[in-house]
Amino acid sequence: MEENYQQVPNILTGKDLDYLSDMFNWNYGAYKSTYNAINSVEDDELKSMLEKASNIFHNNLSSILKILDNGGSDE
Repeated sequence: MEENYQQVPNILTGKDLDYLSDMFNWNYGAYKSTYNAINSVEDDELKSMLEKASNIFHNNLSSILKILDNGGSDE
């Protein structure tokens, strides 16, 4: 029996959780790498680029955690 929803339920499937876990791990690894590289780089332009990249990865991590905290809802 096929169900039609008036509104999409706020649920996360196992597949959703696997994908979010992968995204979190990719972004966490990239965040750690860029954050740690900032202190070892002397070129100011490269340091600035690493800081921007680090902020992007950090924002992605926050977004993923927000999705998990809200159980899949956009609120």
